[in-house]
Amino acid sequence: MEKMISLTIDGVQVQVPNGTTVLEAARQAGIHIPTLCFLKGINEIGACRMCVVDSGARSLQAACVLPATDGMVVKTNTPAIKQYRKNILELTLSTHEKKCLSCIRSQNCELQKLCLELGVEDGDKYEGVKNSYTIDDLSPSIVRDNNKCVLCRRCVSVCANVQAVGVIGPVNRGFKTAIESPWEMKLAQMGCINCGQCIVNCPVGALYEKDDTAEVWKLLADPDKHVVIQPAPAVRAALGEEFGYPMGTSVTGKMATAMKRLGFDRVFDTDFGADLTIMEEANELVERITNGGKLPMITSCSPGWIKFAETYYPDFLDNLSSCKSPHEMTGAMIKTYYAQKAGIDPAKIAVVSVMPCTAKKFEAKRPELGHDGLADVDVVITTRELARMIKEAGINFNALPDSDFDSMMGESTGAGVIFGATGGVMEAALRTAYETITGEKLQDVEFHQVRGVQGIKEATINIGGSDVSVAVASGTGNAAKLLDDVRAGNKNYAFIEVMACPGGCVNGGGQPIVSSTVKMECDIRAERAKALYGEDRAKPLRKSHDNSEIKTLYDEFLKKPGSHVAHELLHTHYEKRPLYTE
Repeated sequence: MEKMISLTIDGVQVQVPNGTTVLEAARQAGIHIPTLCFLKGINEIGACRMCVVDSGARSLQAACVLPATDGMVVKTNTPAIKQYRKNILELTLSTHEKKCLSCIRSQNCELQKLCLELGVEDGDKYEGVKNSYTIDDLSPSIVRDNNKCVLCRRCVSVCANVQAVGVIGPVNRGFKTAIESPWEMKLAQMGCINCGQCIVNCPVGALYEKDDTAEVWKLLADPDKHVVIQPAPAVRAALGEEFGYPMGTSVTGKMATAMKRLGFDRVFDTDFGADLTIMEEANELVERITNGGKLPMITSCSPGWIKFAETYYPDFLDNLSSCKSPHEMTGAMIKTYYAQKAGIDPAKIAVVSVMPCTAKKFEAKRPELGHDGLADVDVVITTRELARMIKEAGINFNALPDSDFDSMMGESTGAGVIFGATGGVMEAALRTAYETITGEKLQDVEFHQVRGVQGIKEATINIGGSDVSVAVASGTGNAAKLLDDVRAGNKNYAFIEVMACPGGCVNGGGQPIVSSTVKMECDIRAERAKALYGEDRAKPLRKSHDNSEIKTLYDEFLKKPGSHVAHELLHTHYEKRPLYTE
């Protein structure tokens, strides 16, 4: 039985398990202690000193790393503590670029919020020399602005400890300390996988996505362009947060209406592309299993994961499914099948993808993802960028009526929508693979063995009397652990799903940013995933191969999964990448 201890915080008696920190104990008692560098389970280093408390020791101590002890008496809000925290903020602001009105994180900045909470009004109290940094915007996905960095090291921890990439870290000492890549190289020159986890875990505006909204506005204003937009599954599970909806609210219908109001000529759905991906991917898996192909087959939907494999695990490239990701498949079909049916010159079609993912910006620029000299996807914007466009257009999102996606590439099944959650691609593929292999109707389509936010999940699925071992990993650090086991011969699987971001696309680098305080109170991965699983259950069709628009596409154009034309348009190849480039 877990040992409990009792302590007093601000006069409140609190009982917590032994090993709990004072910060955690205070949270459980409903007592707020401000933090800045703290990120639950990721960055617990006591560096910023915002969370200091008086525990009776000779000096104030950081609550995030201070173990609670039996009989401890803690004060969190004395005049001395409040003044200490104000001094910390004023010193932080003394080297901070205080362009709050134009900052992308204005009104959603943890530093700004702390200043309001603690009454810090003078950002220039401590005058002196300031460091000046050149903005790193070479990456197609991520912009770094060290002029706004507060040295919390949250980005460093998530990049190294969660994603196992580690392309940024502190350099120099004292006043000259900065978060940089080795040799002060740009992110684009390093083995950065463009996942954007650094962005969604940064408390300020030091990291943000490369903004492509101006390019989209330009396309919409061009009378010679037929502009088509497609949103990813996870976007509908998080977009509402930008407009005040509770986390986990699905806003699919309002999102479709908003896109039409913005002026797009067609509003298709990447969920359709997810169903199409399953048709090709399940066929590829069955082919590999029955014909002695390379196993385990590993999913290829996540561009951050693909770049991670190309850079750090190139010996697994033959294991990757050759399928393009869903939005790239949809883009390819828009510029071929749809163009033919609509009688439009493909060169006049522009495809805009709304993704929960900053790595999709890099993916769209890969030269192999196109056909006849045209890229499958022209512009990628994130969930955050779409929200900014809706607000800029003066659209009252909350008052919008629901509407449907346009036909031809707007229908989807429950299997397509769950792509946004970790385990969703695996589950969707199993629904189709089961019926393809056995020829029998799958009665229970929910594979709970592969659901949940655990970093690594394993299951053995019986299909037609044969056991098929599968695994799911989310977060490239967990993928690395899994692949190390496979490489060493400790694990043997037929099929592996990998998503670059912890929890899958619902927690992608392009999703609405949530403060560290909220992340302490709820698991945003699970909350957003609920919206997708709810849509899945509400769908009349829940298996990709039952999608009538998918059936029509194969009948009229692709012929069958794995056909020559399908390989030409829907499949790709990979390349080994260096750890860094000059």
